Amino acid sequence: MNDFTPPLRTSIGHATPDSIEVCGHDLTNGLMGEADFAAVFFLLVSGRLPDNGEARLFNAILVALADHGLTPSALAARLTYTGAPEAVQGAVAAGLLGAGSVFLGVFEDAGRMLRSAIPAGDGDLDAIAVRLVEDHRERKARLPGLGHPIHTEGDPRTARLLQIAEQENLLGPHIRLMLRVQAVASSGGKSLPLNAGGASGALLCDLGIDTAALRGVALVARSAGLVGHVVEEARSPLGRWLWDTAERETTYVRPD
Repeated sequence: MNDFTPPLRTSIGHATPDSIEVCGHDLTNGLMGEADFAAVFFLLVSGRLPDNGEARLFNAILVALADHGLTPSALAARLTYTGAPEAVQGAVAAGLLGAGSVFLGVFEDAGRMLRSAIPAGDGDLDAIAVRLVEDHRERKARLPGLGHPIHTEGDPRTARLLQIAEQENLLGPHIRLMLRVQAVASSGGKSLPLNAGGASGALLCDLGIDTAALRGVALVARSAGLVGHVVEEARSPLGRWLWDTAERETTYVRPD
């Protein structure tokens, strides 16, 4: 019989009757009023506070993904609020549950692809990019982080993120590989712009954020936008109209 009990440990936070500590920092006297929310979020997922350049880029990534209009996530949140207006958390959760390969999950998908492909150090990024594109083509798999249904000629958020990263000297090997992948994938004549999710995933890898946290960063960023949609839904309902429109416009077809 194995009666071994692993020690219960955490380095995230701890509270006593008169103090709170977060990742080794005094919350009330060391972080509150001194570090913004993004810096504390960075601390929570990386174990350290960012320097000024890293904080600027990390903030920009969060802002870039805060909202993107009436996306499926926003519609899910609004429709859930229509059915359960007493549960704002349920509406926001409904919007986040759709985070996957098409929306929001691209952070993680791109990061995993890049981290699995790049060796210690930079390596030959051009050769790695060619192998990645060829591998995805052979498997008929979608390259994460490329293409956008709206920004078909280039995602304006990507351009700004790259500009900030360059200004802060944070264009590391992962984003440089991602740009090479985009160039190789587009060499056949089809335009596949690097979208904000792919750029953000690569930049977060260069900031040292663990792969397991990448999708979480996207979720935290989009949560702000979803709360905004729920607040607007309460003030100016759209969900009921969507429901009524679907009922009116959908044709019932009897199964064979």
